[in-house]
Amino acid sequence: MVISAIGQGFLWAILGLGIFMTYRILNFPDMTTEGSFPLGGAVCVTAITQGVHPILATLLGIVAGMCAGFITGMLYTKGKIPVILAGILVMSGLNSVMLFIMQTPNLSLLGKPKIQDFLTGLNLPNHFDIVILGLIAVSLIIALLLFFFFTDFGQAYIATGDNENMARSIGINTDRMKVIGLTLSNGVIALSGALIAQNDGYADIGKGIGVIVIGLASIIIGEVLYGELSFGERLIAVVLGSVIYQLLILLIIKLGLDTTYLKIFSSIILAICLMIPRLREALNLKTGLEKE
Repeated sequence: MVISAIGQGFLWAILGLGIFMTYRILNFPDMTTEGSFPLGGAVCVTAITQGVHPILATLLGIVAGMCAGFITGMLYTKGKIPVILAGILVMSGLNSVMLFIMQTPNLSLLGKPKIQDFLTGLNLPNHFDIVILGLIAVSLIIALLLFFFFTDFGQAYIATGDNENMARSIGINTDRMKVIGLTLSNGVIALSGALIAQNDGYADIGKGIGVIVIGLASIIIGEVLYGELSFGERLIAVVLGSVIYQLLILLIIKLGLDTTYLKIFSSIILAICLMIPRLREALNLKTGLEKE
């Protein structure tokens, strides 16, 4: 079960990386997450059941998530709707979109090919296929993000989040940066949804409820544990935070607590992690990295 939790941690880490692009860089929470995550799974699973190759189906899920993020970005920048409200509007609308796509609230992949099936020829122990798939996906996403953020365009995106007025004064189209950021982040989030749907063997329109808490937990746990880090190290910390979070959830299950209330346990874990920096500051405590 520990190996399974680690594999799940890598897949959920992709969600955390997507949220990181808006929550930590653009400095606003994007509620579209709770719609684009299950949308990626819905599009991917529907495509697979229609005979589409799992890799292509996963890419279609990513594109669907990007479209959702683009709509939120346009409502925010052009419609002048507050970003949280814009995300909620899109998230709500996506429920109907997913019902239209799947023609049912949930759809099974029973007997259908999945992307992890391509690793079966390696004769891996149980659950190691998900660990390897998650590692490949996370490594690819981090590599692409590092490449993007170290380009001039990526630096303009970071500048928009750091100081929007200053970025605008030097000629950066900040509205365009926000739209692109929301589009890319929701594409990454939809990728997580598509991979997790294939791992679970089904898509469900209710899968997005509370996922933003899981993504934020990955980010916060990583930051609490490792303190001040470089940009690349922060991305890796998100991944480690996601794995630790899944191990904490496994611990809760092992303790025999009712999994019906797993969402509230998730919220409690996140709340505790958010309070740790304040408690550390109040008690004048520092991490090992901060002492150095």
